[in-house]
Amino acid sequence: MGGLANRAAKQKRKPKPVVKKVMVLEDEVVLVNLLQDLLGLEGYEVSKPKSAENLLSDLRSTHPDAVLMDVNLKGANGLELLGKIRAEKDLKDTVVVLSSGMDYRQESMARGADDFLLKPYMPDDLMKILNRKIKH
Repeated sequence: MGGLANRAAKQKRKPKPVVKKVMVLEDEVVLVNLLQDLLGLEGYEVSKPKSAENLLSDLRSTHPDAVLMDVNLKGANGLELLGKIRAEKDLKDTVVVLSSGMDYRQESMARGADDFLLKPYMPDDLMKILNRKIKH
């Protein structure tokens, strides 16, 4: 019985792994599914905002460590949404990585993005950025 009690005590002392959370705002369903699978395999919890209009409230309720957002969204512009995030005192330090099939790197960085990925990008490139930008 002592061995079981010791094992239980050791398990209680182990710190729980910190789960990193990424919110994905992307209108290409296939890409969202691929990102969910990739990030899930890497130990990330993935969420999606209800819509671009709900992005700020969803950020406040889910507290992701990073946002991966397309620049060209249906009915919304990722650069404008980035500006809204940076304008909010409680959200301005959120890590935001923008992506697009067009090279918006300079404009993205000038508007306050933490990084930019040109589509199609390699999964390793995304993981390097997230591992470098998310501090835990």
